[in-house]
Amino acid sequence: MTSVEAPAPGRTGERLDGARLAVLSHRFEAIVRRMSNTLARSGRSGVLNTARDFSCCVLTAAGEVLMTGDSPPIHVMGGPDLQARSMLEFYPRPRAGDAFLHNSPYHGNTHAADHSILVPVVDDDGVHRFTVLAKAHQADCGNSVPTTYMASARDVYEEGALIFPVVRVQDAYADCADILRMCEMRIRVPEQWRGDYLAVLGSARIGERALLQLADEVGWNTLSGFARDWLDYGEARMDAAIRALPEGVATTATRHDPFPGVPDGVPIQATVAVRPDAGMIEVDLRDNPDCVPSGLNLSEASSRTAALIGVFNSIDHTVPHNQGSFRRVRVRLRDNCVVGIPRHPFSCSVATTNLANRVGNIVQRAMAEIGTDMGLAEVGSGMSPSEAVVSGVDERTGAPFVNQIFIGPNGGAGGPAADGWLTMSDLGSGGTLLLDSVEIDELKQPIVIHRRHLAPDTEGAGRHRGAPGLEVEYGPLGGTIAAIYANDGSINPMMGAGGGLPGAPSAQLKRERDGTLRPVDICGPVHVEDGERLLARTSGGGGYGPPHTREPEAVARDVREGWITAARAREVYLVALDADGHPDPAGTARLRSAQVSD
Repeated sequence: MTSVEAPAPGRTGERLDGARLAVLSHRFEAIVRRMSNTLARSGRSGVLNTARDFSCCVLTAAGEVLMTGDSPPIHVMGGPDLQARSMLEFYPRPRAGDAFLHNSPYHGNTHAADHSILVPVVDDDGVHRFTVLAKAHQADCGNSVPTTYMASARDVYEEGALIFPVVRVQDAYADCADILRMCEMRIRVPEQWRGDYLAVLGSARIGERALLQLADEVGWNTLSGFARDWLDYGEARMDAAIRALPEGVATTATRHDPFPGVPDGVPIQATVAVRPDAGMIEVDLRDNPDCVPSGLNLSEASSRTAALIGVFNSIDHTVPHNQGSFRRVRVRLRDNCVVGIPRHPFSCSVATTNLANRVGNIVQRAMAEIGTDMGLAEVGSGMSPSEAVVSGVDERTGAPFVNQIFIGPNGGAGGPAADGWLTMSDLGSGGTLLLDSVEIDELKQPIVIHRRHLAPDTEGAGRHRGAPGLEVEYGPLGGTIAAIYANDGSINPMMGAGGGLPGAPSAQLKRERDGTLRPVDICGPVHVEDGERLLARTSGGGGYGPPHTREPEAVARDVREGWITAARAREVYLVALDADGHPDPAGTARLRSAQVSD
């Protein structure tokens, strides 16, 4: 059936009262949850079925983000709309039965490793009503080396990933076999990739079917009205949240550690302006370096999203994450900027992690400078060897393997109301990625995880402390493994806010057969032979507020539970403990009064 133009968004549809708006919002959320459950249960890669590095969302026909569910924020806050609009640019009249593979960072996607399937939801009259999107990080995407995070790539050609700028992979619900054969010839684990492709496609088709069923139940006119009113509700909530903030402007800066292609690191800054009278927040990222000969460049989607994450981490957490609320944040980017809009062929291989984390961190730290008791300190950044892509040949089976492991996250940031989240991982994942089971990882890959534990005294001290880093040590079970990662924070640690201290830096080391430790490259590949081990210490999160204002009982509890030592309690938090490990009020008062007098 020939497609016809969808009704203009925001101009049609039934007006809904608050009760019906709430009910339908939960129905849409349930659809996204069904999509997510499908992907989690059917994906083959550990990065999907164990760590859950995927996202699902529903968009309007015009490409506005409507419902995101419980997804990594780097995937869904500032990119799906760009992807959906690219689909409409290349296919202005999508048909029922279409499905499009999209992983191009130059056309709205995050980075090449995130394979996205977009499915237009088309009614019986051929009208395009909604678009569903399922995005999943891949174990391998055809890069020239076995990793999906090729930080050392000087350009997209050296990166080597297969790039699909909105390519039709299903027509009339049938696979386009030519495209699938290309992937299977270029991806190192073709059977694993084919299973993940079916999982992502199945997730999107579940969303399409659920929306068609919901339309049969309540009618397209009601769903159109819901889309308009839900976005307006999101904008109204965001407008009210911003009007409650103090007015101000702050510029904050940071520097990514030295990396291949950027021997001095990458300095970046953000200027954040809060305009309560206008109900607007502006984030200006234009005054930053040009694109660099490295995989660190952010895609436009990642640049926008990183700024939005920093803003949304600093406001009322109940504001919906949809295109309506996004309208109240203006992110200013420039062409050919390392944290802006990249020019082909600069590589964006690591666009969802390192510099994206740095951008979000300085935005939320700027918010903390604009007003007391708002914003956040900095979340641990980079991908340490504890989140490496490991590869090799499994001597147990003789088969090659490639997979990303998630066995040690970075520490979360302290905030105005709470300590840092221990399993935050990084700013872009927002704590949604799961920590791998040691036993499952050892079954899936020929590795042995020798230890994983908290690293005491690595937290960013503060009134609310950042979460500590972890120490992880693992090695191969016979044979050799290659570990490729993209670490950060070993030279420039995660800063505190409001007088809080930085978290401890990260580290990457190799334990030789004789037990000696030596530093290894910041991004690999590192080849680890039988009898050797790779050791990772992840970044601690920054603290919020002066450490000497932390409640003494909270400090004592941290000592008892092993988060910090008694020496750190005394020297940094200025808390004296008695013989039983409880706060000594008189001794603490003396320590803290001396701090005030100094």
